[in-house]
Amino acid sequence: MQLKIKGEVVYVATGNREIDPQKPTVLFLHGTGQDHTIWVLPTRYFARHDRNVLAVDLPGHGRSGGEPLESIEAMADWAVQVLDAAGISSAAVVGHSLGSLVAIATAARHPQRVRSIALVGVTVPMPVSGFLLDNAKEDKHEAIEMLNYWGYSKSAQLGGNATPGNWMLGGGLRLMEKARPGVIHNDLNACNEYIEGMDHAASIECPALLILGERDMLTPVRSAMKVAQALPNAEKAILEGSGHALLAERPDPVLDQLIRVV
Repeated sequence: MQLKIKGEVVYVATGNREIDPQKPTVLFLHGTGQDHTIWVLPTRYFARHDRNVLAVDLPGHGRSGGEPLESIEAMADWAVQVLDAAGISSAAVVGHSLGSLVAIATAARHPQRVRSIALVGVTVPMPVSGFLLDNAKEDKHEAIEMLNYWGYSKSAQLGGNATPGNWMLGGGLRLMEKARPGVIHNDLNACNEYIEGMDHAASIECPALLILGERDMLTPVRSAMKVAQALPNAEKAILEGSGHALLAERPDPVLDQLIRVV
């Protein structure tokens, strides 16, 4: 489905279902340099279990037009504009990595529009090294390589895909290679500069679920625990053996957890 926000096309995957404003809605927000395709399994599941599904491509990502938004707060306000354009009053907001920060900011800035949040691979703050930022700013392939190397557990880099013949690390590389020039740096910088996250988290009253990877090197469990403590109404699930790319490494367990909150 295509929506229009301020004259720009927004691509939204709906699970091949028409949007019904009377049904509960789930809004999915992807991570740095990615697009809606990371949510294929949960999109299909919830679309077939009486939910509206809005798996978006952020501006300048995937099939969406416009320029990438430069701050987490701007992305949060845009997420509510997506709900407006789709005719939806409120939604459960699910985000991975960058998208998890957007989910936090959306729930804090627009509490009446968010009934629950699920944060997949989250930490606040989410600092990014200067070396990675510099490589991303120059659109060097090394930035993509670093993100994927650190984003997957060691076992996932050697194999381990539930679908025989598919290479998880290679799939992650190919997806980020599709990002337009400047997009990955924009997203990393937005994560790095989001300094209001803990204050935002402390103000959120809706139910929250953190889904974390035991071996996540980008958003380690020990730092994610601070987010869980800041959120007044939070639960957490730690998936054994998984790195940051939980949707690729542990798709079924992630879905099992999402069913609890959305």
